[in-house]
Amino acid sequence: MLNSFVIAFPIATVFGTLAGLGIGGGSLLMLWLTAVLGYPHTEAAILNLMFFLPSAAVSSLLRFRKDKETAKKILPAILAACAAALVGSMIADNLSVNALKKMFGVLLLITGLRELCYRPRKAK
Repeated sequence: MLNSFVIAFPIATVFGTLAGLGIGGGSLLMLWLTAVLGYPHTEAAILNLMFFLPSAAVSSLLRFRKDKETAKKILPAILAACAAALVGSMIADNLSVNALKKMFGVLLLITGLRELCYRPRKAK
């Protein structure tokens, strides 16, 4: 029942909105897929990436159209992210699912602690 369209659509809408805001909808989606729906970590990661690509494309396009970003600023980040994704995928192929789960858990803990302790920098 939890992965029916009636449940999946509002959940995906919330996570897509959070992803568009840059808050981390993908991390929450991973938790939903693995903890609630019981997907294996590798399948959840694939679904998460497929979910993220259109969300990132739409968000980037809208920000780019509002002149929030310039091509000179974002092109190096795009190229670096693609290279890092390739390397990360190659590394993940050689790790066990348990190792990936533990690494993801540590990443979530570090991210959560950073958010709890974050203080905005004062303007100079």
